[in-house]
Amino acid sequence: MGEAIKILVSLEEDLKSELAEAVLAVEPEVQIIGMSEDLEGRWNTATEQAADLLMVACGGYSQRALTFIDRTVKENPDRPVVVLAEGPVNGFVKRVFEAGADDILTLPVTELGTDRATATAEILFMLEKAVARKRGSFSPARSAGDGLICILGPKGGIGKTLTACNLAVALGDHGERVVLVDLDLQFGDVALTLGLSPGKTIYDLATSSGTLDGEKIDAYLAQHESGVRLLAAPIRPDQANAVTPEFLREVYATLRSSYDYVVIDTPPSFTPEVIASIDSSTHVCMVGTLDSLSLKNTALGLETLRLMGYNGERVSLVLNRADSRVGITREDVANVLGRPADVLVPSHRDVARSVNEGVPIVLSASRSEAGRAFASLAKLYVTTATSAEAPSTNGHRRGRIRRRR
Repeated sequence: MGEAIKILVSLEEDLKSELAEAVLAVEPEVQIIGMSEDLEGRWNTATEQAADLLMVACGGYSQRALTFIDRTVKENPDRPVVVLAEGPVNGFVKRVFEAGADDILTLPVTELGTDRATATAEILFMLEKAVARKRGSFSPARSAGDGLICILGPKGGIGKTLTACNLAVALGDHGERVVLVDLDLQFGDVALTLGLSPGKTIYDLATSSGTLDGEKIDAYLAQHESGVRLLAAPIRPDQANAVTPEFLREVYATLRSSYDYVVIDTPPSFTPEVIASIDSSTHVCMVGTLDSLSLKNTALGLETLRLMGYNGERVSLVLNRADSRVGITREDVANVLGRPADVLVPSHRDVARSVNEGVPIVLSASRSEAGRAFASLAKLYVTTATSAEAPSTNGHRRGRIRRRR
């Protein structure tokens, strides 16, 4: 990364020796300028001012670590804080982000202990990612944390699921690690739109026992050929009640620590689960169409976001079937909604065909205007075209995804 990262380290007293050694092994690539072994962080002023980042390492769920993180974030809000945890972390990931930490890495415990080399590499990447945000190396969409994009549309049949699926695949086309969550808990169609038949759903995850961590959630995800992962909606409507807002907040926090982007497809209403998703999101994508009912509901949706105190600069507007001649112009849309649409998706027969075939239109060999529109939506959230073509720093392949023949 060029200039060395200067970090402060706070180790929990009873930290396992393997994890402590993995932390110390980041030198000489990272310069540890201060270390505390009691989660107190007693450093002199000069040392604190010179530090780029604070890393807190604990053995698992630690209330002392949460208290320490909360205090240090309030004392120095401009300095990133990352957390390294090993062992049972059920509920801890959510609490870490609530305390103000920028990132968390959880390492599984095995009978052989933690693989030091693997752990050190993952720690280095977490540190580089956090400091890159601080130094402005990431795009504005990443500056507030990993991207969690909530797709909203307060009316059914306007193309929310279509938008969510194509956005997720287009983000994957930029080499990003993307997970798609189908939050339409009663009648979700994301799996069908992607041509997938998941063996497990979010209901199975919500009713499972044991610790909720990244490794466990991955076992419940289906994988699309583009590389996008899917947490599918329940199979039956009666299973929806098992998915609570509290559960969703923990799932989102865990996914954000493992994926570059989390895209959430929501039902057409502001249910408690949707509100929890909005609260957890970094961006909202509002979808509407050229008809009076949709525009009325879209305007109400935007007003609801304002009443919730959501940052309007982080709300994008997609107008689906934007070339329909129904007596409503794009200028009418801007007047009704108080802003123009960011992305215009035209009508095209290939859109319906892509849904019926379970192949997102952004994967078509010769992209239609609709496919290019969804691709442009993804560009609102990624860095630049140059960075998208460059080798990924996290070891994932960048460039074009494999296309279905």
